[in-house]
Amino acid sequence: MAKKTEGAAAKTLIVEQTGSPIRRPAEQRATLIGLGLNRIRRRSTLQDTPAVRGMIAKVAHLVRVVDET
Repeated sequence: MAKKTEGAAAKTLIVEQTGSPIRRPAEQRATLIGLGLNRIRRRSTLQDTPAVRGMIAKVAHLVRVVDET
């Protein structure tokens, strides 16, 4: 099993909030805050991990992935 090296450049995602959390369940608001978003058109740079991908999938109707590097 291969080990991940810390020195290697990790893949990142830039996520932009496109929808308002008003009238959304508290879980979706908390997910947006966990992604570092709290205002429309705000962007956040995150590492590409399964946990982050799951959070994006949970609020896919409120965010969009701008860039994958």
